[in-house]
Amino acid sequence: MIEPTPRFWEIFFELYESLPRQGPGNRASAAKALALCRDLPPSPAIIDLGCGVGGQTLQLAELTSGNIVAVDSHAPSIERLHATIAEHGLSQRISPVVGDLSNLGQPPGSFDLVWSEGALYNIGIESALRVCHKLLCPGGYLAFTDAVWRKENPPPEVKASFENDYPTMGRVPDIQAAIERSGFSLIGHFTLPDDAWWDDFYTPMEIRIEELRQKYADGEALTVLDQLAQEPAIHRSYSDYYAYEFFVARLKV
Repeated sequence: MIEPTPRFWEIFFELYESLPRQGPGNRASAAKALALCRDLPPSPAIIDLGCGVGGQTLQLAELTSGNIVAVDSHAPSIERLHATIAEHGLSQRISPVVGDLSNLGQPPGSFDLVWSEGALYNIGIESALRVCHKLLCPGGYLAFTDAVWRKENPPPEVKASFENDYPTMGRVPDIQAAIERSGFSLIGHFTLPDDAWWDDFYTPMEIRIEELRQKYADGEALTVLDQLAQEPAIHRSYSDYYAYEFFVARLKV
């Protein structure tokens, strides 16, 4: 694997921070996952791990009456979320925090719901599940999405795109087994529909990439944009080989 250059990361964040969300998902899927959390208190204490600029955080605030701690390791994303929640009058309910998944500094057992869309893999699913276990109060819920393989022997370009970022990616039964090993009971799971990839993620991404092509004239920037454009192009051609799965589990008591 070629180590990304500082220029790559500069353009990467310029692109991703401008998007409504930083990974697949939508309001309908969030509502479906929340419906599986049947015994949440009326105003649950929620933590959103890997919140990005807060697309799903705002949906959680709309779909629940709870208070939300929104955590991300990228400080500019948290700064943007601060501005967004101020615009929406949600500063009393959403608390954005710069933090590391492996060292959150949150009190143990203090949340009714741990939520994470596409972020737990960053520290390994087993490690992430241990972190989530500690955060939850007895009987608390965990709802998260994770990338999974749907078919064996994906084309080389598909395999390479995930091996760079998620070399340990498995299949749904692998995640189910990890959940059970980690002291949770699996409540349910479902595959994100294709519109959850496109409406608020890949379609605005492709539009923004074209805008950035007009902004930058240097060869290195255009090469980076070509690299970033491969992700939605691969999904358009090969989405039957992989998916995002939404898992909902409950802490065993």
